[in-house]
Parts: sequence; C-alpha cells; structure tokens
Amino acid sequence: MAETDDVSLVDRVTQRLITAVAVGEFLPGTRLPAERDLSPLLGVGRTTVRAALDDLSARGLIEKRRGRAGGTFVAEEWPASIVVGVDRWFEQRWSDLVDACTASSMLHSSLARLAAERRTDADIAVMRDRLAAFHAADSGNPKQRADSLLHLSIIDAAHNTALRDILLDHERHLSLSAPAHPWGDRESHRRMESRAAREHDAIVAAIVTAAPEEAAELARRHVQIDLELFSEAREFARRRAAAAQG
Repeated sequence: MAETDDVSLVDRVTQRLITAVAVGEFLPGTRLPAERDLSPLLGVGRTTVRAALDDLSARGLIEKRRGRAGGTFVAEEWPASIVVGVDRWFEQRWSDLVDACTASSMLHSSLARLAAERRTDADIAVMRDRLAAFHAADSGNPKQRADSLLHLSIIDAAHNTALRDILLDHERHLSLSAPAHPWGDRESHRRMESRAAREHDAIVAAIVTAAPEEAAELARRHVQIDLELFSEAREFARRRAAAAQG
C-alpha cells in the first residue's frame, strides 16, 4: 500500500509541475526553484520532488545543467500532447477548483472577522511589519513569500487554532493539485501585486480598527483573486491547446 501511495504522490507532483509550467507559473527557459524550496511549496518530501523532476527530465520537459550557472531549467519547447493534456486537466477538475477556491475565501473571511475581534497590540505590530515587508519586497517570489507571511499574521491574530489548522491543511492540498501563481508573465505579476497591495492595506486597516464585518468581506473578495487567475490560466491553456492542435 505504501509503495502505491508513493507512486501516486509522485504522479500528482509531476502533473502539478507540468500544469504550473504550461499555464505560466514557471516560464520556458527559466530556472526552477531548488528541491529544498519546491518541497515546502508542494508540501511533500525532497525525495518525492526529486522523483517528479527525474520524470519531467526523462520526458524532455526540463533540462538539468551543471556548473556554476547550472540548475534545473524549463525546456523552451514543449510537446503538443503536454499542452493538450493540461487543457484537458483544467476541463476535468474545474468544478473541484471552484469549490476549493470558494472554501478558501470563506475560511479566510471567517479568520479575518475573528482577527478584527480578537487582535492584540502584539498582533497589530506583527501585521503592520508584515504589510510593510510586502510593500518593500521585490516582484515575483519575494513578493509571494511576503504575501504568505502577511496572511499568516492575520490568521494568527484570529487566535483560533482549529480554523487555522483547517485552512492551512486545505491550502496544502490545493497547492499540490493546482498552480499557486498562474498569472504567467511579468506584466501580470505587477498587475496582481498592485491589486493585492491595495487590498492588503484595506484588510489590515479593518482589523486594526476592529471592524469585523468589513474585514470579513474584504478578505472574502481578496482571496477570490485565485479563482480569477485560474479562469485566466484556463483560457490560456485552451488557446495553447488549440494552437498546438491546429
């Protein structure tokens, strides 16, 4: 049983990485994060990540280069069958993605409401520090890490361990099944980050001023960004599949 589960997990991580590249989370020609960084991102061990990367290398979807400028890079050209397969993946799992994103928005909303009711002076200080760090972070991965830390500070300010554990477990499962940041190019990154900055400011302000209903609604709408981005990624996959088949 354990061996079957391990194989299934490697397959899931492999498909997750294929989808991430196909929709633009990792662009062609760019270096993938190191195994030690991919492991916590996907919520699996480094052995599983290594097996998935070996599979992708065997398929010719990534290239492993040695030397000082080495690493694991996304191949410039992808077989048409892979692009078509990603389009099919979105079609088959769309309903589940919608449900998962809806659940995330409801959980974040509930925790933001509680944070506005229960936050302490220490919580406020941490949230303000994390908000400033988000604004100061460079675009791309540094901004994404700062975003995650800010959301964690809001979750912790709710002081509800049960809801916190439910949300984090849910998001670990979602990150293993779908791209975390499917906006694709630098311009899309900047657009998303600018919007997130405005919404973060509003959510933190509502929590600091003890406005629970406002904080809950702002958080609910903010987390729906994920579903909007998945919709864009789905259309992107459809266009690439149509071009590959045409």
